[in-house]
Amino acid sequence: MSNKKKEFFLVRWLKRCFLGDRSEISLEDEEKIQTPMRAMVQSFVHKPLAMLGLIVFLAIFVFVIVGPHYWPLDLSDQDASLTNLPPSNDMMSVPKELLETGIADIASGNTYGIGTDVNGNLYMWGHTRVTDKIDMADIPQEVLDADLTYIAAGTDHCVAVGEDGQVYVWGNTRLQQDKFSSDMTKAMKKGGDAWDVIQLEASNQFSAIVTSDGNLYLWGNGNMADIKLRSKYEGKIAKVALTENEYIALLTDGTVAYTGYKDKNSPFAKIPAELKGKTVVDIASTSKSVAAITEDGQIVVWGNATKGEADVPELSSKPVHLYGGRYHYTALLENGDVVSWGNNKYHQIDVPDAVNSADNIERIFVSNYQNYALGSDGKLYTWGLKGFTLGTDSLGRDMLTRIVNGGRVTMTVGAISVVIATILGVLFGGLAGYFGGHLDIIIMRIAEIVGGLPFIPFAMILSAVIGTRLDPTQRMYLIMVVLGVLSWVPTCRLVRAQILAQREMEYVTAAKAMGIREGTIVFRHILPNVVSLLIVSMTLDFATCMLTESTLSYLGFGIPLPTPTWGNLLNGANNSIVIQQYWWQWVFPALIFGICTICINLIGDGLRDALDPKALER
Repeated sequence: MSNKKKEFFLVRWLKRCFLGDRSEISLEDEEKIQTPMRAMVQSFVHKPLAMLGLIVFLAIFVFVIVGPHYWPLDLSDQDASLTNLPPSNDMMSVPKELLETGIADIASGNTYGIGTDVNGNLYMWGHTRVTDKIDMADIPQEVLDADLTYIAAGTDHCVAVGEDGQVYVWGNTRLQQDKFSSDMTKAMKKGGDAWDVIQLEASNQFSAIVTSDGNLYLWGNGNMADIKLRSKYEGKIAKVALTENEYIALLTDGTVAYTGYKDKNSPFAKIPAELKGKTVVDIASTSKSVAAITEDGQIVVWGNATKGEADVPELSSKPVHLYGGRYHYTALLENGDVVSWGNNKYHQIDVPDAVNSADNIERIFVSNYQNYALGSDGKLYTWGLKGFTLGTDSLGRDMLTRIVNGGRVTMTVGAISVVIATILGVLFGGLAGYFGGHLDIIIMRIAEIVGGLPFIPFAMILSAVIGTRLDPTQRMYLIMVVLGVLSWVPTCRLVRAQILAQREMEYVTAAKAMGIREGTIVFRHILPNVVSLLIVSMTLDFATCMLTESTLSYLGFGIPLPTPTWGNLLNGANNSIVIQQYWWQWVFPALIFGICTICINLIGDGLRDALDPKALER
């Protein structure tokens, strides 16, 4: 036979075995040669609900298995500045009207942005609610009516300065964010050179203004931040950079100094030796570090630079200006390039290629997690945190990341538990059903004792007693074993009942007559004939084990936080505040878990119907 004929024959054989070639055989002939597995598959695929359940379940399965590679989990991750954020994707959605009119200034808080156009009009975007009752979008009318020259955005408040020198504060003002110092009030009333504002900054519950005569004015929550200035530095301030609760100053003589009162305990007070004897041209700060550019182009970072802020990359040109976010820096170079470094959790240092290819970047505006670059042609480029697709939890953790990684844990626990329960159930059920007698009595009495245990309370007690001595990973293994050991009884009874019926069949008698060993008859001859029921049972048990694990985690006796599971993600749903105000923290985990469980049950029902001979009758 030639190779072409062999290939043709092989293709026809595979087509007949697996796809069916109805053009060549009649319906009656097809039914005669149809295998049980092929009949089951054909019956299953013709059940719309079962196929829908299979497709959706496979999509969820791939999502939670592949997803962690794109949304990696950091168990130590938490950020107090991003807590309880709803689903959003508009944190850098600058209004079209501002772009068309012309951008004069941009400032950003943690999750929102404000900007002014060339006419002094104010615009706002992003998630503007900073507390349950305070919304930054509630801008006072006097601010909207003013012609603004400077704006700044803090953690929970905004500050603006009008053309007439008037200072406006809105947002959270319960911690003296709007209470000006006496020196500042006097300077505002005096006006003229005494109140010629050249810089406005806002940080965590405090703000700062630098005037052209070298004076620095700080106000806000003095219990939280260092808002004092040593008298020897009065009239010598050229620029100021605010950290989370302190500040550093660039003096008019080109040196950097810590001008506050916490110099003994502050990590910023000890100025690096690299800056001594050099002229500093610009300074910037992150939440816990500060940086300076020297006249010869060197960038020096000091403080608590724990997020990579001190890892300054090689620069293609001399840096001209420096800007700081929460954990990253952005620099504008002499050749027009823009470089960012530091923490990149939200892609805040991934400068778009379009920015460096523009060659006309004039100004950069940097906030905690967002970056804005403005070209001379008025075009605006953005990069950084746009929002959270499924929101954040009470610790500022991304819900999408936790749902993806939690699903992998929940599915793994459910699958391993089912495997353990099935192995125990098949072993004990096979022995009890085939051999009977005293062995059957002993096994079934043990099964009745295990089956009579109150499942959830017993699992909770066992987990509480043993689990306190284990780390989260060991506790996860414990949950798998507990679920498997306590879930084998239904499988055992199912297998026993089927084997009691099968052991009287002729093929079993023939196997005994041939001298085949008893164990081989049970597990290699009888068991394959009941495997179809086992598949259905395992499918339904998988959903049950997932629900049980989630129930234990929801009650606080399963896999502990911070390791996420779909169960402990729902733990917050027993809080009325979470249910009413932070719906996304329980709706999305409950939704994906409920869909997954329903799909598994639909698959199980479809398999059960497909494996039922009566259901296959035409």
